[in-house]
Amino acid sequence: MKRFNYDFGLTIAAVILMFLLSLLCVGSMFHFKWAHLAHVPPMVKVAYQERMNQLAAPLVGGLLLVLALCIPNRLLSTRWLNLLAGVMGTLLAGIWILKGWRLALLSLLLISSIFQTVVLLLVLSGRKLNFRCEGYRAKLGSSLLHLGLVLFCLTIVLLGYTGFLSWLFWLATSLIFLGLVLV
Repeated sequence: MKRFNYDFGLTIAAVILMFLLSLLCVGSMFHFKWAHLAHVPPMVKVAYQERMNQLAAPLVGGLLLVLALCIPNRLLSTRWLNLLAGVMGTLLAGIWILKGWRLALLSLLLISSIFQTVVLLLVLSGRKLNFRCEGYRAKLGSSLLHLGLVLFCLTIVLLGYTGFLSWLFWLATSLIFLGLVLV
């Protein structure tokens, strides 16, 4: 019997979550148009947007959790990864219930950025890590790309707290670009 491949499982989970999120986004756009919400008072539009955010939050949270598990997959064994997934899932569900989805997503992104920074530093130091790709450039590019994606998501989540953080946005964009060039 073939062993479960974590990378493949995480990829399939990410694809399914992105597909569902895409369906929600496209469906809500058509609903907005067909329900003639463009001509309602601004407060109704804000309430509609908040409702769509609440519907999207579990999908985004799941996608970020998959991304967060992809990062320590480079560092940890399957046993420790399963334990980490359970702990992170429970912690995030608790934060979600007690403090709301925005703080849960922010917490997940901060944890992910710490993990990915550690992975990037280990790749830069030449340590052997568990990557699907071979070669220093590809591993460095993958690490930069993952860190850039986490920081880009963090920029979006922080909009609700601090306003636009242009330095973080441009850092994330630069890391993503450099990562794509190296991969």
